[in-house]
Amino acid sequence: MKLKGYALGITSAVSYGLLPIFILPIKHAHFSLDVTLFYRFLFSALMVGGYLLYSKESFSINRKELLIFAILGMCYALSSEFLFLGYDYLTPGIASTVLFIYPVIVALVMFFFFKEKLTKLSVSSLLLAFAGVIILCLKGNSLQINYSGLGIVMLSSLFYALYIIIVNKANLKVSGFKLSFYSMLFTAGFFMINAMVGHHSFAIPSTSTFFNFLIFAFLTTVISSLCLVYAIKEIGSTAAAILGALEPVIAVMISVLIFNEKFTLNLFWGITLILIGVILNVIADSRKLRQIQSL
Repeated sequence: MKLKGYALGITSAVSYGLLPIFILPIKHAHFSLDVTLFYRFLFSALMVGGYLLYSKESFSINRKELLIFAILGMCYALSSEFLFLGYDYLTPGIASTVLFIYPVIVALVMFFFFKEKLTKLSVSSLLLAFAGVIILCLKGNSLQINYSGLGIVMLSSLFYALYIIIVNKANLKVSGFKLSFYSMLFTAGFFMINAMVGHHSFAIPSTSTFFNFLIFAFLTTVISSLCLVYAIKEIGSTAAAILGALEPVIAVMISVLIFNEKFTLNLFWGITLILIGVILNVIADSRKLRQIQSL
């Protein structure tokens, strides 16, 4: 039923948009971000692994898949690391919105490195997304760009785009659940090494903190990933990707309502242009795919 698919797509976007609720208090409490993200992805991997056991799906992978999963884990980890570093320079609403231009980066990488053609719709989406980022950087009528923050979050978006490109081009013969499990496991490994190099303690200070980590992993990672997988099955990747536009909207709403970010006209128009640009890019990709399939 289509309604079920749309509900799952919205749930996926909303759950991922909840990230600032969990990350900002941790940053303000000066708790190790690497340890926090290690537990987030470890618990997420264990939950998805539990589902694989329940469904009796094999955990076996070959060497090629092992290497690809390790690279995917690195890309996902760096995307998370740069996003949360970006919160130190940009408001959560702006950072989450800039992150969402990753479909546009995917289109650019595919154009420059894989020689895929850019349609007029794709070019329009690029220009709208770029204009949206510029407007987000405006303070009143003057352009005041926090270059450090913008650059860091753009790196986050780039690594997420690379994650998607590798998944698409690697031709993996595994289920979405197995891919998610190993990606999360390697991502957890990245943050474990980071925490060890930084000599951070892995001790969880209290039972409440332990449950906070569990809820953090379940809501923002497991629910988001699994709902997206099922949404794509029900309504297709195009509709699911368009519903993903809710992610920065939810993040901005949380930032305004909970963390007292000012909802300015620039923020409204910046978000609007980026969302329109991304949706146009998704539609352009869908048309391109239909043309290829009809040949």
